[in-house]
Amino acid sequence: MTSGSGEASVPDQPTPNPSSAEPEKPSTFRSLRVRNYRIFFLGAVVSNTGTWMQRIAQDWLVHTLTGSAAAVGTTVALQFLPMLLFGLYGGVLADRMDKRRLLLCTQGAMGLTGLALAALTLSGQVHVYHVYGLAFVLGMITVVDNPARQTFVSDLVGPALLRNAVSLNSANFQSARIVGPAVAGVLITAVGSGWAFLFNGLSFIAPVLGLLLMRTSELTPAERAPRRKGQLREGLAYVGGRPELLWPVVLVGFIGTFGFNFPIWVVAFTDHVFAAGAGTYGLLNTLMAVGSLAGALLAARRMGSRMRFTVGTAGLFGALLVVAAGAPHFVVFALLMIPIGFVGMTFMITANTSLQLASDPAMRGRVISLHMMVFLGGTPIGAPLLGWVTDTMGPRVGMAVGGAICAVAALVVALVLVRIGGLRLRVRLRRGSPVLDVVPRKKPVPVAG
Repeated sequence: MTSGSGEASVPDQPTPNPSSAEPEKPSTFRSLRVRNYRIFFLGAVVSNTGTWMQRIAQDWLVHTLTGSAAAVGTTVALQFLPMLLFGLYGGVLADRMDKRRLLLCTQGAMGLTGLALAALTLSGQVHVYHVYGLAFVLGMITVVDNPARQTFVSDLVGPALLRNAVSLNSANFQSARIVGPAVAGVLITAVGSGWAFLFNGLSFIAPVLGLLLMRTSELTPAERAPRRKGQLREGLAYVGGRPELLWPVVLVGFIGTFGFNFPIWVVAFTDHVFAAGAGTYGLLNTLMAVGSLAGALLAARRMGSRMRFTVGTAGLFGALLVVAAGAPHFVVFALLMIPIGFVGMTFMITANTSLQLASDPAMRGRVISLHMMVFLGGTPIGAPLLGWVTDTMGPRVGMAVGGAICAVAALVVALVLVRIGGLRLRVRLRRGSPVLDVVPRKKPVPVAG
């Protein structure tokens, strides 16, 4: 199979794309009926496993080199700083360019960064500034890769299967999160971090090969946005004028900045609270991945979700972080990783799919780039800040502060949406128990005369 247009390989009577005949009955794996998506999915299984191995190895390497949770936070911040600075430009490129060709470039470049870090580590020449620099380079590539990869899913399966395919992508990522940290923990303990970095670099061969094997004639790409001035401002104005897009983006920003700082908290809990090593760190990440995988698979069965469900999961996620921060024993903390992963992943999938489905296809790249910019781009603000709080006041305080901010943000967004929708909160007693409900506001009765 060539990587060209694919016209020469089109059969006389092509198999219809299953996305055009979406069954009413929900099925968790229905997107896998699409050949191109299956190839994309299998390539991602390999590269996602490598990515999680590198994440665990990188966090532990930085902590070993510096002994500081703040240094781990700095590494995470540098990796996501480009998303904050240039994230919207990545969305513009995704809307303008052929996404498949764009992904061939970005996936190959990501593999090279993993190989570079492996060479430095295995040769014994690695220093923390090497990790910082390569994290920043990886972040620059992610600026383009993320919106292109996420919106490419619609090209693969069409709008009818988009929600299911996005959920399966998340399940794929979380499945790798179960295997990757466990393998990384064994490798770090046995032979060091360098071999985890090497596997990650080589793992990108799989998605690159998958992109080359796709039948381009079976893709359903959205019409590309023409090159013109003002496309960045146009995207911002588009989101700002639609509450169904704006407020989920705001909420994702708070959750991403203050809630998804697990490399800082879990490393600190492992080392300072439980006095354990890399194996325990990998175990905690694996338990969180189990919950995340369950959340992704459940979301894949859902045919839709309401805004109140998205906001509710954000508030519950923050509350669970606060509870975990006060866990008295390792077993309690470890078990709480499962519901934290479940609720956090459910929130992210419902927010992502709602934004994609509510966006015009010509604007989808810019909308998703803004979504990822506030989610990942907030990390350079939240990671160093919460890393400092964790180092200064302890892991429990750091995690509790992050969770409390998430819970308050969800409450504020809920109140704003209630007011915009012309609704009000009503408390009523049912069998002696108060029930909180949302009902329309009573319209004032006009006075005669």
